[in-house]
Amino acid sequence: MRELELYYGPQHLGMVGNFSLTLQVEGDKILKASANPGYLHRGFEKLMEKRSWIKNFPMVCRINVIEPDSMEMIYSMGVEKLAGIEVPERAHFIRSIFLELARVGSHLFGLWAYANMLGFDTVAQWAMYHRDLVLDLFEELTGGRVYHIYIWPGGVRRDFPEGFKDKIVKTLHTIGGCVPDYDSTFFNNRLFYERACNVGKVSRAEAMEMGGVGQVIRATGMAYDIRKVEPYAAYDRVPWNVPTRKEGDAFSRIWIVRDEMIESVHMIFKLLDEMPEGNVYNRIPNPFKWRIPEGEAYVRCESSRGELGLYMVSDGGKEPYRAHFRTPSYSHGLTVLEKALEGANISDVGNIMMSLYVVAPEIDR
Repeated sequence: MRELELYYGPQHLGMVGNFSLTLQVEGDKILKASANPGYLHRGFEKLMEKRSWIKNFPMVCRINVIEPDSMEMIYSMGVEKLAGIEVPERAHFIRSIFLELARVGSHLFGLWAYANMLGFDTVAQWAMYHRDLVLDLFEELTGGRVYHIYIWPGGVRRDFPEGFKDKIVKTLHTIGGCVPDYDSTFFNNRLFYERACNVGKVSRAEAMEMGGVGQVIRATGMAYDIRKVEPYAAYDRVPWNVPTRKEGDAFSRIWIVRDEMIESVHMIFKLLDEMPEGNVYNRIPNPFKWRIPEGEAYVRCESSRGELGLYMVSDGGKEPYRAHFRTPSYSHGLTVLEKALEGANISDVGNIMMSLYVVAPEIDR
C-alpha cells in the first residue's frame, strides 16, 4: 500500500514533446519507470516505401524536428552509396559546415530546454535567441528556418551566396562572445552543480550494453564519435577533438553539450579556411523518374545526439524497398532512461530526461 502509480507528462515542463512516463513510486523515490514515447510522429519508414527517392527528403526531416539536417545527410549518404554517386570536394566542406551549424543550433535548443526546466530562465532566453541567429543563416541559405532540404544526393542544393561566409563568422563570434556569461550564470553555478551532479548516473558498461551513444557514452569517458571512427564529408580534413567527461551523470552530459558547441564553432572556422573552390553538386538523373540500382547499403553519421544509422534496400524501383533508421533516442528514451530513473527522486525526472537529449519522433519512426 506504500507504492503509488504516478503519471508524469506529457504536459510537464520536464518532458520532451508528447513523451510521458508511468512511475512506480514510494514516497518521492522512483522504484520503476515505464516510458511511453507518445506515437505522435510515426510510421515514417513504411511511408518511405510508397514515395519516390527524392520525395522522401521532406519525410526524413520530420524524424528529428530539432535537427533535421543529419537526417538529410544520412539519407543522401544511403542513396549515394546505392547509386554510386560521387560528391564534389567543395560540397563535402559545405556539408560539414552546414551540419556543424545544425549541431550548434540543436545544442542551443537543448540548453534552452534544460535550463528552462531547472528554472534558469535567463540562460534559456539567451540560448533561444542565439539559436535564432543560427536559424537566420539557414533561412538565407535554404529559404527555411526549420526544415531545409539542402543536402541531397550529389552534393548540396546551392553554393554559399556572396558574403555568407562572413555572416557565419559574425554569427559565431556573437555566440562565442557570450560563453563567459553562460559559464558564470549557469555552468559554473553552484545550483546547477547541486541539481545535476550524481543525478541519473550511467556507467560505461551500462551505456554500452544499452546502446548509449553521443553524450551518454562520452560522459563516461569514452571518446566515441562517428566523425572520428568513420569519417565522412570533410571531417578528416581539419583537426578537432572529442569532448569527454568521466562521471556519467546529468552534470557531465550537459557539460559535454557545452564543450561540443565550442568545438563545433572552432571546427567551422577551420573548415571555412580550408574550403576549396569548385562545384557543389554532381547532376543526377531526373529525380521524379529515378530508379536506384538494386542492392543494399548501411551508412552512419554523428548527429547532435549520437550515432545515427540507416539501412536501406533498393529493388531497382522508383522508391526504396526498405528503409530502417538507427536513432539515438530509441535507446536513450527507452532503455537508458528507464534504467537511470530507478532509485531517482521524482524532482529529477525532467532533469534526467533532458540530459539524455531525447527526441520522441526518433523512437517510433
